[in-house]
Amino acid sequence: MIYSIQPWNFPVYQPVRVLAANLMAGNGVILKHASLCTGSGLMLRDVCVKAGLPKGLFDVVIVDHETSDAIIEHKLIRGVTMTGSDKAGRHIGQMATKNLKKSVLELGSNDAYMVLEDADIDLAVETCVQGRLYNNGETCVSAKRFVVTEAVYDAFTEAFVAQMKAIRLGDPTDDDTQLGPLSSVEQFETICEQVKESLDGGAALLCGGTAPDRVGQYYPATVLANCQPGTPAYDDEIFGPVAAIIKATDDADAMRIANDSRSGLGGGIFSRDEEKAVKLARDHFDTGMIRINSFGAADPNMPFGGVKNSGFGREHGGFGMMEFVNIKAVYRP
Repeated sequence: MIYSIQPWNFPVYQPVRVLAANLMAGNGVILKHASLCTGSGLMLRDVCVKAGLPKGLFDVVIVDHETSDAIIEHKLIRGVTMTGSDKAGRHIGQMATKNLKKSVLELGSNDAYMVLEDADIDLAVETCVQGRLYNNGETCVSAKRFVVTEAVYDAFTEAFVAQMKAIRLGDPTDDDTQLGPLSSVEQFETICEQVKESLDGGAALLCGGTAPDRVGQYYPATVLANCQPGTPAYDDEIFGPVAAIIKATDDADAMRIANDSRSGLGGGIFSRDEEKAVKLARDHFDTGMIRINSFGAADPNMPFGGVKNSGFGREHGGFGMMEFVNIKAVYRP
């Protein structure tokens, strides 16, 4: 039995990607969903029951953190998979290790998207705006830091800010809305504090940064430039529609800045020379998943996961299905 601890930002997809891979591997799954979306977990269980999934292969628990720890310790739990913050991941990873349980941890990141000297600027700007605002910016693998070489910095920044300023903030049920509210009061307050600390630390505000006077946890598309090490915009994951632009002297410096992070989940490289970009991604970019001249959240046929403080293990693809199986050797004369 695998214990699955999942976040709120993709309330059906997140538990499904764990459930699908493990059912195919022959494992049952117990889901503890985030407190913001327990109803999504219960709905998924009901769908599986109606579809004919045998009783006991998938169930949902609504429990506090102390009880969750006890579930990890239970003898029938053989593995633990979790997506969330690095703080929660450290605790859950320690609990699993203490009880000799295999774990897969996906812990978010401050993904760098590099715009190299030979980048197609129009493509880079359009893609980076999409990558930053996807799911209101509340995506672990979204584009967050934009490391732009000096040769194209002014052109990229001017166009990027113009597109971010034009984003329509509003009710997510309206057809014209491009950016909706954040998930909670807590998330809104965290974003406000991270932006303030980044500005106090030397960042420049190019657009956004002030929440509108309206009901709901709305935060505008925001761009910070001159982001400095030691501030949230440079070091941390900002889980909302806030972009951090960092100037690099050249392509080599851009790679240095991109790797200057305790995290490493995803990232991107924009260059007209795709072979060069692939070589940089393969040999030098210290992160788990890299997009060349594109953005995407996840592909079911490709392994999903990170390095460093972004966790370990993989979901999706054949790699994901093999995380919670054991190799058995049988010898015969």
